[in-house]
Amino acid sequence: MRLLLVEDDEQLGRGIRKALMRDGDHVDWLTDGAQALAAIRGENFEVIILDLQLPGKDGISVLQTIRREAINTPVLIMTARDTVDERVLGLDSGADDYVVKPVELKELRSRVRALSRRSHGFAAPEILLGELRINGANQQVWFRGVEVELNRREFVVLSEFANRPGQVLARRQLEEALYGWDEGVESNALEVHIHHLRKKLDSKLIKTVRGIGYKLDAEYAD
Repeated sequence: MRLLLVEDDEQLGRGIRKALMRDGDHVDWLTDGAQALAAIRGENFEVIILDLQLPGKDGISVLQTIRREAINTPVLIMTARDTVDERVLGLDSGADDYVVKPVELKELRSRVRALSRRSHGFAAPEILLGELRINGANQQVWFRGVEVELNRREFVVLSEFANRPGQVLARRQLEEALYGWDEGVESNALEVHIHHLRKKLDSKLIKTVRGIGYKLDAEYAD
C-alpha cells in the first residue's frame, strides 16, 4: 500500500520509511505541513502518518483541514505530545489512531495495517476471498490451500484488488500504489505484474476491463 509519512525529524523519518518499505509498502515522506496538505489533496494514500509539530502548518491544522474537505483517508497521529488533552484534541480533530514517540516500529506497522483493513471493512488480520487467503502482516498468500510465493510488487497489486473486491481499479490507481514520487514507472510494468499473478494463481483471477483498468473476478469479489 502507499503511505504518506509527515515527519520533520530527519533521522526518525528515515528510519520509519525504511522499516515500512521493508514490509513492502511504498512510503512518500514529507517534512512540512503545508506540503503535506497539498500532497493529500492531490494524491491517493492508504494511510497518513502525521506528526503534530511541523513547519509550514502544524499537524492538527492539516488534519482539521482535510476532514473539513471530506478527505477520509485514515490518519495515525505520531507525536511526542502525550497528555490526555493532546490525545483528545487529536482524536476529536479526526484522527483514527494515536501513538506517542518513541514508538516501536513493530507496533507502528501493526497499527498502520489495522487502519488499512478497517478502512476497507476488514477487521480480521487475514482477508478471505473464495479460495484466496491473504495475510498482510506476513505478506503470505495461499490459493486453494497452497502457499504461493509473490514478490513485493505482486503482493501490493494483489492486495489492492483484495481490499476493493468487485471494484474496477484504474491503471493510474494501481501504479500509484506501486510507485511513489521518486520512482520511474516502466510503460508495461503493471501488465507484467498482473501477468505473473495470473500465472501463479489463476488465469481468470484478474479481469481486464477494456479502456478502464482491471478488477478481481466475481468468484473472489463476492
